[in-house]
Amino acid sequence: MGDFGVELARLRARRGWTVRELARRANVSEGQICNLESGRRNPTSAAAAACDAACDAGGVLIKLAETARRGAPADSPVAVDSLVAGYGRILEELKDIGRSAGPRFVDASLRSIARILTDTASHAEADRRDEIWLLASRFAEYTGWMAQEAGNFAEALRWTDLAVRWGANGGDETMAAYALVRKAFIAEHRGDAATAIRLAGQAAGHPAATPLIRAHAARREAQGHASIGDYGACHEALERSRGHAHQDNRHGARWGPRIENGNPRLIEASCMISLRRFEQAADIFAIELERHPALPHDSNSRSRFTIRQATAMAGIDHLDQACQVIEALLPTILKLDSATIRAELGRFVQQARTRQATPGQRSLVETTAALAHGQRPAWALRR
Repeated sequence: MGDFGVELARLRARRGWTVRELARRANVSEGQICNLESGRRNPTSAAAAACDAACDAGGVLIKLAETARRGAPADSPVAVDSLVAGYGRILEELKDIGRSAGPRFVDASLRSIARILTDTASHAEADRRDEIWLLASRFAEYTGWMAQEAGNFAEALRWTDLAVRWGANGGDETMAAYALVRKAFIAEHRGDAATAIRLAGQAAGHPAATPLIRAHAARREAQGHASIGDYGACHEALERSRGHAHQDNRHGARWGPRIENGNPRLIEASCMISLRRFEQAADIFAIELERHPALPHDSNSRSRFTIRQATAMAGIDHLDQACQVIEALLPTILKLDSATIRAELGRFVQQARTRQATPGQRSLVETTAALAHGQRPAWALRR
């Protein structure tokens, strides 16, 4: 089976469709789609043809269905290896889409696949359920991140808690440690630095925390200390983060972003902005973003760091350069529609408004202010 179900789920995910939307387009039931994607049922010829037509798959699903029907009885056990490997690849594809196109393009697929996986886990053989629960936990963790990117902190926390529960079902407690890092990030974006620092400290001290999780926790702690002006504590946390990041991080599930993509110098520069050491921040950004344009590699992260670079420029009264940076970034900002990016824009606007500006610069800053509040400018609405 597994190849048909996974390919169907992949095609659906790429289109950003829910199970309900695919069922409507293929004129089959939602339950049938769930059973096909989870591998609990083999596709009939009619169902395969309908799904192939709905997804414009060019006969790929029909061929996979024929292979599935030849290879196993309709009610054969779930093929766990195929399902876990296939959905693992789909999760990475969805992450790539989320990084480059924003949360609205992946949210529906993440939620529906998480539901399929948790349902499948209860029907799999007992000794194979752990793998499915762990994969479901990874989907839930990323769904929580996308909810935060969409500005829905309550949903972000709910999905993070589900990730902890499903990770425990799969026998891995490390998600409980990483969840504290995620909650620290949410507290930071809500402006509650004290809570962010406390949660990051709890994550680092959690008995299930890996070196990777401790590295992420120390970065959150550093940014929390920076936001309240404590340079010494910030510097010490950054040093701890570097130390943890260089340890063996192969143990257990890999929660959160790749630590190597969060360039430590860019994190340091970000902290310098909060500490109002704008010249130091601007120098670091110039080196890391201009000399190493491939870091970070995804649109979301690069946009956030580039906006921070503009904030540092505004802080040293280079408003003209700062506005040029923001203006060049506007199409990407509009496409991503990210709450974390909007928060960075707000910090830029706050700093830019303290500077002498030409009429053109003032107009750009006010356009940016509207974007920071989730409003699309008139020129964007006409596109």
